[in-house]
Amino acid sequence: MAQAPQRGGGGGNDRNRRDNNRNGPAVDGPDSDIVEKLVHINRVAATVKGGRRFSFAALMVVGDGKGRVGFGHGKAREVPEAIRKATEEAKKTMIRVPLRENRTLHHDGNGRWGAGKIMMRAAPPGTGVIAGGPMRAVLETLGVADVVAKSSGSSNPYNMIRATFEALKVQSSPRQVASKRGKKVSDLMGRRNDGASAPEAAPEAVES
Repeated sequence: MAQAPQRGGGGGNDRNRRDNNRNGPAVDGPDSDIVEKLVHINRVAATVKGGRRFSFAALMVVGDGKGRVGFGHGKAREVPEAIRKATEEAKKTMIRVPLRENRTLHHDGNGRWGAGKIMMRAAPPGTGVIAGGPMRAVLETLGVADVVAKSSGSSNPYNMIRATFEALKVQSSPRQVASKRGKKVSDLMGRRNDGASAPEAAPEAVES
């Protein structure tokens, strides 16, 4: 006599099929060109009744290299899981920063968070990314190719990352400034060029 089929077998296959679809290869989309960088990982311990329970905290920075960047932190019992949580949080909190010529900042900026203070300056072509530690990871994933940055105060990576983002949030392009003032971009750029040419004309008058 044939055996009766076991109950629940089909459900297990369906569940495995759903897991395979969830963990399968990523489909090309808006997040396919995002660069991920691990900035810092730390082992933390929590004292419980049975002793100390260890876990890992990860700090990640993600960006598309075209003006979008974000950071996030995650904590888990295993390192890969902590990195995954931090990466997901970073992708949800990405911000857009205007870049000049897609290589540097539009103007200088300062940022502060807690005891961490940073300074960033726009640089001419060929300068490269002169920055260290967490700031370099943020600027490279953002897509900045020429910049000079300096950190003073706390060297805590969390404070440095947040201070860097505070400085990036106040970056504005000439188009944004013109729209706020109700003017044209050409008017702002012309005024800046006139101001730059005035000091150059003074030495010529002295020489003559």
